[in-house]
Amino acid sequence: MPRTYHVYILASQRNGTLYIGATNNLAARIFAHRNGNGSGFTRKYRVTRLVHIEPFTDVRDAIAREKALKKWKRGWKLRLIEESDPNWDDLFDTLNR
Repeated sequence: MPRTYHVYILASQRNGTLYIGATNNLAARIFAHRNGNGSGFTRKYRVTRLVHIEPFTDVRDAIAREKALKKWKRGWKLRLIEESDPNWDDLFDTLNR
């Protein structure tokens, strides 16, 4: 079975601080963020709400997308989240763990 990679966006709250990352184990990575082991940035700013997910089959595509999103203007990122998750629901509970 091919591996799936995910680019994800975490938020502290609606329209709050954002964090963009990529991983090959989304559930474990988000769990780590929530427990203060994901990154110093997410721990410091309490950025733990999973608000956007994009799957990829090629790690190079995932990394390229992550880098591209990080360069986007904040307004574009907010629009992307609003399009896929208009209520800014925490998508962590929708993951198959």
